[in-house]
Amino acid sequence: MKKSQIAAQCYTLREYLHTSGSCDRTFAKLREIGYEAIQISGTALDPKEIKKYADKNGLTICATHDNGDVLLNTPEVIIEKLALYNCKHTAYPCPAEYTVIDYASVIDFAQALEKSAQKFAEAGMTLSYHNHNIEFRKINGETILDTIMNNAPTLLAEIDTYWVQMGGCDPVEYTAKYTNRMQIFHLKDFGVVYPRTSIMVPVGSGNLNWNGIIPAAEAGTTEWFIVEQDQCQKDVFSSLKDSFDYLVKNFVK
Repeated sequence: MKKSQIAAQCYTLREYLHTSGSCDRTFAKLREIGYEAIQISGTALDPKEIKKYADKNGLTICATHDNGDVLLNTPEVIIEKLALYNCKHTAYPCPAEYTVIDYASVIDFAQALEKSAQKFAEAGMTLSYHNHNIEFRKINGETILDTIMNNAPTLLAEIDTYWVQMGGCDPVEYTAKYTNRMQIFHLKDFGVVYPRTSIMVPVGSGNLNWNGIIPAAEAGTTEWFIVEQDQCQKDVFSSLKDSFDYLVKNFVK
């Protein structure tokens, strides 16, 4: 892993991305921490404004998360935005319940994702699938995530380590399983607090096996190691700094 490959997921910073001024200051803070790349999510700001402040602060837009309905029904809208960002990666962020209610629904969903993924591939871009825990429910003896991926060959994976663990599976195993179908990767650690609650914590401060996870990702096609923490127990910038510092100290070569 190179330091320049470590990115921050802007969903972590969504409360600070409502205005142009706060976007500028937020991106400046990320650059001060050491991040050189970002994944755009959690903001309704005009894409031209986002690109302006990313460029001003020396941040590469490495990927986006975009609205699921738009991704499936009008992918050309996202393709145009990615071109503006000089970015080639986007991801389907979260499934609607009706898309994974039974096997037939999962197959329909996978086919729709594949059709969209082909559109992105034709444009020289990629569509990845971002998992939560729900996709590790099994239908017909197979996890929903595996059924989706097996029926959408053009679709790539954006494995999220926290949600793999939350789904009862092994993040090392799933990272290795999709290492050659993954170009953007979500790093999120899993903490446990009394009495029976799991929380998201900075990378390196939870119980995930990063010494297994990172090499598994590095062995494949991963281009971007994207730090995300949907919920922070302290200041979001401090949380992102903790993750960045841990990755730089332990894995940057």
